Amino acid sequence: MKILFTGGGTAGHIYPIAAITRELRRIYPQKKLKFFYVGPKDNFSSMLLSQEGIKIKTTTAGKIRRYFGIQSFFLNIIDIFFRIPWGIFQAFWHVFFIAPDIIFSKGGYGSVGTVISAWLLQVPVLMHESDSSPGMANRFLSRFAAEIFTAFSDKDVKYFASQRVILVGNPIRREILEGTPERAKKLFNLIGGKPTILILGGSQGSQKINDTILIILPKILESYEIIHQAGEKNFNKVKTEAKAVVPPSLIKYYHILPFLKENELKEAYCAADLIISRAGSGSIFEIAALRKPCILIPLPGAAQDHQIKNAYAYIKNNAGVVIPEKNLTPHFFLGELNNLFSYPERLKEMSKQAGNFSRPAAAKVIAKYIVEYLK
Repeated sequence: MKILFTGGGTAGHIYPIAAITRELRRIYPQKKLKFFYVGPKDNFSSMLLSQEGIKIKTTTAGKIRRYFGIQSFFLNIIDIFFRIPWGIFQAFWHVFFIAPDIIFSKGGYGSVGTVISAWLLQVPVLMHESDSSPGMANRFLSRFAAEIFTAFSDKDVKYFASQRVILVGNPIRREILEGTPERAKKLFNLIGGKPTILILGGSQGSQKINDTILIILPKILESYEIIHQAGEKNFNKVKTEAKAVVPPSLIKYYHILPFLKENELKEAYCAADLIISRAGSGSIFEIAALRKPCILIPLPGAAQDHQIKNAYAYIKNNAGVVIPEKNLTPHFFLGELNNLFSYPERLKEMSKQAGNFSRPAAAKVIAKYIVEYLK
C-alpha cells in the first residue's frame, strides 16, 4: 500500500503528516505501508520526514504574489510561466513512477503540482486545510479532492463544497501530550514555587516577542519562571542580553533554548501554566489538546491574515487571549500577564474551553479515512 503526502514544506504542513503517518502505523501494523512525500526542497522538512521513514522527492514550486510592486510582478511572471509548469512536470514524473494508491495533500503552493498530477493520473486525493481562512492554493486544489478535512468549523471555513467537508481538527502528534512534571523539572532544571510560562515564537523564533520579553524580563522573573524558545537565529543574542539585564538572583528562573525538539516540547508543555505562542493552527490545536491557558500573538502579514483569523476563531469561547503584534508593548504584555494570574477562575475557564475546542484524535480519524479509501 503506497501513500503519498504532499504539502507546502513548512512545519505547519510537516508535523500533521508525521502525526498521520504514526497513526497509520499504529492502527494498521500488519499492513505493508510505504510512505512517500513530494514537495519543495526544505532541509527542516526533509529531516523530520526522514525520521518518520518517508521517502522524499522534491519539486520546484512557484506561487502567485498578490501584493503590488515591480519585483513581485516579474517574480509572478517567472513563477507562472516557468516554475509552476516545471513543478507540475516534475510532480507528474514522481507520481507516475511511485504509482501511489492515494495522495494526502496538506495544501499550500508546494502541493499544486502533485495534486494536479494526481487528477491527470486519476489517483484519489484527500486534502486537509489547517486554517480558518484557506489560502489561494487550497481553494483552487479543493476541486480535485474527494474529501476535504478541515481544522476549523464550517462557520469559519466557507470556501469549500460543504458536501465534501469533514471537520476533524488539526492532526497533532499524540506523543506531545505525554510529558510529565518530573521529567520536565529534570530536563529544564526548573526551580518551582512560581507559575511557569512557556514562550514559543514559532519554529524560527520571533524577534518581536524576544525583544519585548527582554525589556521586562527582570520584572517577569520576579513572579514567574520562564521556558523560552528563542529561535536558532536569535538564541545567542537573546541569551547574552538576558544575562546582562537579569540580576544573578533571578537568572536561574530563566530557561532559554534555540529550538524545542519533540521530546523537549512535550515536557515544556506539561510544565507550563500558561503558553505564549504565535497563532499557527498546529500550535493552537496542541495547546487546546493540552488544555492550557494561552496568550496568542498572531504573526502579522501571514497569507490571508490566517494567523489573526485562527486566533480569533479559537478565543470565541474564551479559550485564550489575543494580543495583536501592533499592541505588543512590554508594559501592556506584563499587565495582561499579571491580570490573568490575578484571576485563577479565568485561567480555569480558559482550560475548560480549550478542552472543549480540542480534537486530539484528528490524526487517527484521517488515518482511518485513508485506509477506508484503499479498501
